[in-house]
Amino acid sequence: MHNSPIVNKLLRGQTFGQWLVEFIQFCIVGLGSYVVDVGLFNLLAYSGWFFTPGTGQFVSKTISVSVSVIFSWVVNRFWTFAGKSDKDARGELAAFVAVNVGGLLIALACLWFSRYVLGLTSQLADNISANVVGLVLGTAFRYVGYRYFIFTK
Repeated sequence: MHNSPIVNKLLRGQTFGQWLVEFIQFCIVGLGSYVVDVGLFNLLAYSGWFFTPGTGQFVSKTISVSVSVIFSWVVNRFWTFAGKSDKDARGELAAFVAVNVGGLLIALACLWFSRYVLGLTSQLADNISANVVGLVLGTAFRYVGYRYFIFTK
C-alpha cells in the first residue's frame, strides 16, 4: 500500500500497526487518567469530606486534573511513548504540563458554558460538561500535543 506524504508524515516513521498500538496504549492511559480525574473530582466536589474554597467545582476540577496529569505523564513517558523523546525529564514534564493546562482550560470552558450560559448546575450536568464533552475535546488536543510536540526527538 502506497502512503501519501501526508500520511507518512503523520505516522512519523511508524507502520499503521505500530501507530495503532501506540494509540491504544494512549487510550488505556487516558482511561486510567479519566478514572483518577472523575473520581477525585466527585470526591472533592460532592462528598462533603473536603472543603474547597471559592466555587468548589472549579477548584475540585483543577485539583483532579492536576493529579491525573502527573499520573498520565509517568505512564505515557515509560509506556506509551517510551524511547520516543530525547528531552530531559524536567523539560518534558514542563511541556507536558503546558499541553495539559490547555486540556484543563478546555474542560473548564465546557463547565463554565454549561453552568453560566446554559444554566445547568446539577451534578450530572457538571459531569457531562466537564468530564464528557470537555474530556473528549481536551483529549484530542492532548494527543496531538503529546505525539507531535512532547514525545519527539
